Amino acid sequence: MTMNRTSGVIGAMLVLAAATGAPDANARTEASAPAGVTVQRVAVSTSPPRNRQDTSLIRDVRRALRRVPGLNDSQIHIRARHGVITLTGTVPESWQISRAGNAARSVHGVRAVSNRLTVRRRNTAAIEQPFAASLA
Repeated sequence: MTMNRTSGVIGAMLVLAAATGAPDANARTEASAPAGVTVQRVAVSTSPPRNRQDTSLIRDVRRALRRVPGLNDSQIHIRARHGVITLTGTVPESWQISRAGNAARSVHGVRAVSNRLTVRRRNTAAIEQPFAASLA
């Protein structure tokens, strides 16, 4: 029983020493910095990162799509579920499919992107009518 009591006392002394020595350790770190150097402390969270709300992800993905030069996002629909973004709809040119997916992946909080975009087919009847009229 004496050994357990001794261990408890030693443990309490170590905790007390660590608690009282912590401010001293910080002071030594700042004092050891060379003259003219600023010491910056950064707060670090030990809690796991929280998931962003899907509505804010949709908003930020839409903003990212609008920042891509030459990308027509008027027919792109965005859905989000637990950080997974799904892009559906059509784009005028094939290169816009990969650019839209890359823009969505670049948004903070996006875990994955399901890119289901397709190239919009031109209405061949609308193209052929003026051409046929010009031949007549």
